[in-house]
Amino acid sequence: MNVVCNNPVLYVVDYPAQDAVEVIDKRSGRGTLIRAEAAHRFREELSLLANSEEADDFGEFIDHYDALLTQPAIYH
Repeated sequence: MNVVCNNPVLYVVDYPAQDAVEVIDKRSGRGTLIRAEAAHRFREELSLLANSEEADDFGEFIDHYDALLTQPAIYH
């Protein structure tokens, strides 16, 4: 388990052993677990934003995945 992104918009945890990525949109409080090829694509696209400090860039990026973000994120 590796936290690869944690900013005001997005929280992303990579699970390499499961070939999965957990994604939480902090704005909506919803998330999802992405696996296999979709996880590879997500990782590649996220790596392009790695050096960005603009919250809007991350917001636009995660909006593309909005239909997948169906699980409520519960913080404890």
